[in-house]
Amino acid sequence: MNDAVDTHVDGEMLCRALVSGIHSVIADQIFLNKINVYPVADGDTGTNLSLSLGAALGVLQKPGERHLGTLLAATADALLDGSRGNSGAIMAQFFQGVSDSAGNLTRFTTATFTRAMRAGCDYAHDALSNPVEGTILSVIAAFAGGLEKQLAESGQRSFSALFTAVLPGLERALQETTQQLDALRKASVVDAGAKGFVDLISGISDFIVHGRITPLPDMSVLQSPEDMAMPAYDADDHNFRYCTECIVTAENIDRRKLRQAMASLGTSLVLAGSRHKAKVHIHVNDVQQVFDAARRFGVVSGEKADDLDSQRHAGEPRGARANRNFAVITDSAADISDADMERLDIHMVPCRIQFGERGYLDKVSISTSEFYAELARGEHHPTTSQPAPGDFRRQFQFLASHYPDVISINLTSGASGTYEAARSAASRTTAHGKVHVIDSLNASMGQGLLVVYAAECAAAGLSAETALAAITRQIPVTYTYGVLKNMSYAVRGGRIKRWVKLLTDSLRMTPVIRTSPAGKIVLSTCLFGRRNVPARFARHVAAKIRAAGPTRVSIGHAVCPEQAELLAQVLRSELTNIERLSTTELGTALGVHGGPGTLVVATQPVLDPASLATTTTRG
Repeated sequence: MNDAVDTHVDGEMLCRALVSGIHSVIADQIFLNKINVYPVADGDTGTNLSLSLGAALGVLQKPGERHLGTLLAATADALLDGSRGNSGAIMAQFFQGVSDSAGNLTRFTTATFTRAMRAGCDYAHDALSNPVEGTILSVIAAFAGGLEKQLAESGQRSFSALFTAVLPGLERALQETTQQLDALRKASVVDAGAKGFVDLISGISDFIVHGRITPLPDMSVLQSPEDMAMPAYDADDHNFRYCTECIVTAENIDRRKLRQAMASLGTSLVLAGSRHKAKVHIHVNDVQQVFDAARRFGVVSGEKADDLDSQRHAGEPRGARANRNFAVITDSAADISDADMERLDIHMVPCRIQFGERGYLDKVSISTSEFYAELARGEHHPTTSQPAPGDFRRQFQFLASHYPDVISINLTSGASGTYEAARSAASRTTAHGKVHVIDSLNASMGQGLLVVYAAECAAAGLSAETALAAITRQIPVTYTYGVLKNMSYAVRGGRIKRWVKLLTDSLRMTPVIRTSPAGKIVLSTCLFGRRNVPARFARHVAAKIRAAGPTRVSIGHAVCPEQAELLAQVLRSELTNIERLSTTELGTALGVHGGPGTLVVATQPVLDPASLATTTTRG
């Protein structure tokens, strides 16, 4: 830094310093994921901090005049909206304190900068109901305390000298975290969130002291996940499954009462933000309880819930995941049994469901049985929407930091924008692994069969390239058929004209739909009469695939298990080529249009991943 201006930092200089710091965190994200063992060993701290701080880059890189106070306020707001995970929420609250302290300042002196860092430290500690030493809070406190001590002892007016003097103490505080928490001591690692904060300050220091901005890393040349040594540790028991977040907006939020309302629901509670906008982060089992409680205090948005069990599996040492070369992820439009989801380590991004003013995360904050119960009540017809690109990106970023490849198989582009949302997210993912997004040209059970097949390819040790070729081969021969017991729901949702329902009702016809090769949902046939529908539907499907070789069949039902069992019996009697037949509850992708009583069948030829692995090896 130029000596003439070393006594102050204005908005432009702070902007460059923050960009340098954020780049430093992003460059270290894979390592931060690998040492993440506290509070939950789910391997996502690097991903969360990179996404959280990366949300501020748009503000910092925006052209125009940079007033320091205005810049910090915009940065704090962007961080609050974009924060992810425990450390991300704490970091957002730290910057909220810095912003509030800076107020309308146009530049920092070393004294006002030090006061702002202390305010950030106080805000960060206040964000937690039970602050724990040995975490990011400890190094934030060490940084603020180091600045205060240096300023008191030397009256330091030079920023470069101030940072040079304080950084060694910050590094010592980081190393001390290993001995402050049992989980860190057992794993022989420092706290991941604390290391991320030190990365941020180190990057800022590079600009303050040396006048250089740490470059944004080329993720393609960073150390790959399989080359990184995992810390050895014994995972503790974890009582909560979902890392849950939302934003509450109101004229005047009673933060004390909001904290009290959340405190009894789970653990790892962080409450960031201001009295006008608050970010809630908490680990719970019942996600909807969090959103319902939050609605008592204002308008709720940005609802998110990540499955900690799935993240823990992805973050395990590669040996624990056998020989898998890629991860598999889908959206919740795919209907897959819980057993297959668990057996094959399939990851899922929830779609959104809205019943009037109440919003839900599909298959996370509302179960399929709860969905049909709400649908049958009929107070509000639901609307479904694709996950936001940010929902996909968060998952892609995490998985691509643990696997060299990620395969995402999504709801047909012929019926939804989900595929495009996933593609958009993949193009902005900066982790080492490559994300491959596939249009399933299918929905519901058919999409589920493709996802399960992809996951079986992963379990068989296939390369991503071989698996992608096999999945592409399976897409045009995977079909989904559905029979609608009641067309009222499709009419209410605007998918079918009312006159069509009146016509089919008057003629006592039962429509059968199917997926087309182009991924559209089209009419396959109509069954005349309303009797013995499961058996007649089974014969219609059997006639379509009778000449095929060994086949997999998947049945989905909308709260009508007896009808599904009858359907399965007739299919087995009609077809001798069924290798595997499974039954599960039907999700919202087709259930929202068919309602209770809907039956869906998907079929797929058998293509053994083991044979492809053998062929690949021989080749």
